[in-house]
Amino acid sequence: MGNTGNLQKELFSYVKENTFKEIDSLTSGTMLFVEGVFDSMGFVLLLDFLEEKYNVVADDEDLVEENFESIDAITEFVLKKNSAVVH
Repeated sequence: MGNTGNLQKELFSYVKENTFKEIDSLTSGTMLFVEGVFDSMGFVLLLDFLEEKYNVVADDEDLVEENFESIDAITEFVLKKNSAVVH
């Protein structure tokens, strides 16, 4: 999949291309749902993107805000899920 930096760059690109909101200062810590960058439909599309791009399938217990609230959180989630598959 590449390193963490590449993963974050890809996630930044995805978020910028798939939000309905104008984003002036997106950071890796921007609260994507609290700040209205994504809504529930955006969340569903994000899950689909993660599955297609990184082969990450979110289980029911993974569907908590902490795993998807920011690019940092999504990065950690993808890395955690990928390492779980490897081991």
